[in-house]
Amino acid sequence: MLARLGVLFFWLIHFLPFRVIVAIGNVLGTLAYPFAAERRFVGDTNLRLCFPDMDEKARKKLLRGHFRMFMRGLIERSIVWWSSAERINSLIRVEGVEHFEAWKGQPMILLTPHFVGMDTGGQWIAQQVDTVCMYANQKNVYLTELLLKKRARFRNQHLYSRQEGLRPILKGMRKGLPFIYPPDQDQGVKDGAFIPFFGVPAATMTSLPRIAQMTGAKVVPSITCVLPGGQGYVLTFYPAWENYPSGDDVADARRMNAFIEDRIREMPEQYFWLHKRFKTRPEGEARFY
Repeated sequence: MLARLGVLFFWLIHFLPFRVIVAIGNVLGTLAYPFAAERRFVGDTNLRLCFPDMDEKARKKLLRGHFRMFMRGLIERSIVWWSSAERINSLIRVEGVEHFEAWKGQPMILLTPHFVGMDTGGQWIAQQVDTVCMYANQKNVYLTELLLKKRARFRNQHLYSRQEGLRPILKGMRKGLPFIYPPDQDQGVKDGAFIPFFGVPAATMTSLPRIAQMTGAKVVPSITCVLPGGQGYVLTFYPAWENYPSGDDVADARRMNAFIEDRIREMPEQYFWLHKRFKTRPEGEARFY
């Protein structure tokens, strides 16, 4: 019942002017900060690890800013889920679209790290092409079904659970469908390795170079930046990576992490700091959380 009431609230929100929705997100983020003790601890721990030279005052200011951005990303998802394509597109400025167009119809991996605007950028992409991507099941079945429905509301999107593995993803890619791939959360090291992330060993999937090798796909990074106030978003496509994969999965994963680090430095308040990025530790190393 609570989930359905929450969705009703989201649906009502999308009718409001964008600047009002932005204001609601900022207020909710400000209100959430003092009450979300566990997430606040996770975020502060991540920032301590990634920016050891940052003083406490600056770190708290950054974390408060992230809470506001996180809630903006959550509330503004109402637009992505229910508003028209025209309204969504009116809020997005696209840069580097030639890098996307150059490989459309050919195997392509759209590298989309976890920044708060990623869902909005993803909906712009979904309006242009059919894609393949993976999803994680929510604890609430109703929310899982809703997420799938809303992420596939444009064209013919192919979404597969992580439990289904890579086979359907590879099959779709070989038909020329781009793979939307968010690579930067801790999934353990069964299919990965400990790769430095801001100098800290982090469980990192090494799937990206392997998928690129198996399919001949080009890796085209795709980053969505949330602009201040009611200015909307900038979706940026970067040039396809040259000499990738190199044949060294660990080096290729380090290249991926270094790229994400650079983007984080450009807009640190917009990265998903509330995720336990360093949950899995090398054997014998103490846990951070």
